[in-house]
Amino acid sequence: MSALNHKIVVIGGGAAGMMAAGWAAEAGGHVELLEPNQRLGMKLAITGKGRCNVTNQCGVDEVLKNIPRNGRFLYSALDAFPPEAAMAFFEAHGCPLKVERGNRVFPVSDRSSSVIQALTRFLEEHRVLVRRARATEIVVENGAVCGVRTEQGFLTANRVILATGGCSYPRTGSTGDGYRLAQALGHTIQPPRGSLVPLEEDGETCPKLQGLSLRNCAIRVKNAAGKTIYTDFGELLFTHFGLSGPVILSASAHGKPGEIREVLIDLKPALDEQKLDQRILRDLEQYQNRNMDHALQDLYPRLLIPVMLELAEISPETKANSVTRAQRRRLLEMTKAFPVKIRGTRPVEEAIITAGGVSVREVNPKTMESKQVKGLYIAGELLDVDAYTGGFNLQIAWATGRAAGLAAAAREEEALA
Repeated sequence: MSALNHKIVVIGGGAAGMMAAGWAAEAGGHVELLEPNQRLGMKLAITGKGRCNVTNQCGVDEVLKNIPRNGRFLYSALDAFPPEAAMAFFEAHGCPLKVERGNRVFPVSDRSSSVIQALTRFLEEHRVLVRRARATEIVVENGAVCGVRTEQGFLTANRVILATGGCSYPRTGSTGDGYRLAQALGHTIQPPRGSLVPLEEDGETCPKLQGLSLRNCAIRVKNAAGKTIYTDFGELLFTHFGLSGPVILSASAHGKPGEIREVLIDLKPALDEQKLDQRILRDLEQYQNRNMDHALQDLYPRLLIPVMLELAEISPETKANSVTRAQRRRLLEMTKAFPVKIRGTRPVEEAIITAGGVSVREVNPKTMESKQVKGLYIAGELLDVDAYTGGFNLQIAWATGRAAGLAAAAREEEALA
């Protein structure tokens, strides 16, 4: 197949790739976007349970607080394109937004397709050519990009933007291609691992509570030494394998791999120990002639009662008026620190995002250009940066994609001058 003259090639049609391609084209670049999937934004389609948490309505400093690793690297990109600019961008491209609890921003439609359509309009408006092809090699001559080899043939390119995503949810196309392409050009890859990923229990408690969702609980996460390494408040879900939900996903992004060994759940964070003890006493008095498995119905969800009684070493047949002070104390302690031992995280394929990736030391933080190869730009999840839940990871994709696109187009204009 004969070579085609495309000046800027963007590899990856996800969040960062579409944003990079659109901004590069708007800035005057001749842009071609490579995406092997039949549809753009495959991973975007499933984010936020299909609703797509676009960003978080907060300042740059707050975004950085929610990035546990290499946040300082992102300062320039985020400062140039903060959450308010990202919101304005999507509103301007036909995707009205709304702000929900925790300043999380969603499309008014509650459909991720609205976000994908806005980005697609952006590409069409600036005549970005989309090619359904997988890149197999970025070709370099004399230390500079000169083209991209694909399964369909070779494309010449003065600039290449690599935005293939990580290796989570491989069915969406995030198969780790970007790591291989970058590594082949001399980039250091920090070992990819799952982030924002559920935790597996080292025990048999969670299967008994499968499907139970706690909307307002507090958690303390401990390491093997018993030290608290993370705390949070919000929603949690028990599953057949362990724990999931927003507070657990954010906890998984904190600390080193394998560091989490126990999660202590405060089931009643609004009550201190004294008030909780009074509440338990009141319920026991109100249902004094009932068995304990029926006397706690106002205090705990139904699924939780037998588990709480087991942990507190109280027989379900014990009458409420027979509960001892020591038993009541154990019940209180389990309520304020419900223990779940942790074996580890679920596989990286189940992670919402991937931690690790291209070392940020080898990338210019203002332009996202590689320090190893002239004309190569790297954006989005492929970089060794990741954040907690709340729209922060997509904000990283928007900001780094835009920075890469504008920088690639600017260098292109210099080359043509």
